[in-house]
Amino acid sequence: MAERALVIVPTYNERDNVVRLVEQVLAQDERIDMLIVDDGSPDGTGGIADSVAERNSRVHVLHRPRKLGLGTAYLTGFKWALERDYEFVFEMDADFSHDPAHLTQFFDAATNADLVLGSRYREGKVTVVNWPMTRLFLSYMANIYARAVTGLPLYDGTGGFKCFRRKVLEAIDLNAVKSNGYAFQIEMSFRAWHKGFRLVEIPIVFVDRTEGQSKMSNKIIREAVWMVWRLRWWAISGQV
Repeated sequence: MAERALVIVPTYNERDNVVRLVEQVLAQDERIDMLIVDDGSPDGTGGIADSVAERNSRVHVLHRPRKLGLGTAYLTGFKWALERDYEFVFEMDADFSHDPAHLTQFFDAATNADLVLGSRYREGKVTVVNWPMTRLFLSYMANIYARAVTGLPLYDGTGGFKCFRRKVLEAIDLNAVKSNGYAFQIEMSFRAWHKGFRLVEIPIVFVDRTEGQSKMSNKIIREAVWMVWRLRWWAISGQV
């Protein structure tokens, strides 16, 4: 088979979404496998994922004992992928805010890129559905702020729908990544960009979740505010 891909999906209380998501993701391309990283979901998401994996060899599940954060879930998934022969490694939310139909566009863009990012704000065009205006404004301004502080040439540095080529993850010291919330997305892209990899943004339509609850918190926002300055300092001092 041609170059294989792994879609990593962190989960916490996503029992209403996980089965449908697996079906739709795997239907997009025969090269795709899925890795569900469940943080001990009290609603039984992990058990449902296990049942799916038992019936489908393209689905894998890692269980963590408690809610440990988005960033560490992806880092766990990245390391798992690098121990196997995946050429493309995706980040994707479990709540259908990331439409599986976009996956084919990521594959197309990856022919000329090392890191492909799904953008909600590409060239200033907003493609977000069902967000309250206050959250949309916060997100949009946060990306302007991150771009101004770090110099990272992305319209949507906080977006979490991504495709890494294997060589990008191999080049980044994953043990040195410090962020765990939405700042994790900025940090990973910044580290890839700083190492000279080619980043490409493609437009996606982002639809707010209809099942479950958002994981956004004030702690996550504070981390993102300060992390961009740490990234700038690390770049200046040669620590990236």
